[in-house]
Amino acid sequence: MYKITHILFGMGGRGSPGTGSQPSHNEPADVVRRALDFKSQGTQCYKDKKYREAIGKYHRALLEIKGLCRVLGDPDPGPKSTSTLLPTISKSSTLTDEQKGAMENAELECYNSLAACLLQMELVNYERVKEYCLKVLLKEGKNFKALYRSGVAYYHLGDYQKALYYLKESHKQEPSDTNAIRYIQLTEMKIRRNAQKEKKEAS
Repeated sequence: MYKITHILFGMGGRGSPGTGSQPSHNEPADVVRRALDFKSQGTQCYKDKKYREAIGKYHRALLEIKGLCRVLGDPDPGPKSTSTLLPTISKSSTLTDEQKGAMENAELECYNSLAACLLQMELVNYERVKEYCLKVLLKEGKNFKALYRSGVAYYHLGDYQKALYYLKESHKQEPSDTNAIRYIQLTEMKIRRNAQKEKKEAS
């Protein structure tokens, strides 16, 4: 833990021990630390199968990251935005490369983990699952989990062509994953049945 803290937040410099100055609550390094703490807490909650608590922690982490963007001078894109906050972070001259990398990874992990949590709910919001996964894919187009979960979301939303596309893309990344294979089979079956139904209705 000391090693990570040392890398991310440094020794000396603005607002750090040994300078004689007190760090501000909204110093970028403090925001980075809080975001990573919330993400770690979310991961532990997920492992403990406390999915609602995990969702809350991941949202708190994302709020900290959005707050970091405001500190860096970029307006909040808002919850409906399909883009991620990564461009603001990557262009920052205030953050170190280690901090940028930590925040970029944290944002993607939070969105991926939020999708995973939602899929564990009794009533799944597949629209939101899709939204979170697509945010990940904007940055990491070959992310297996995001591809697979996007496919699952589209399947349950009834968009079987898009479901098949994302599921096949996920299968390319993990050819032996049995869940992806099963959903591909289910999706192809749905597409065939719909085609047969349309053919009957047309005749």
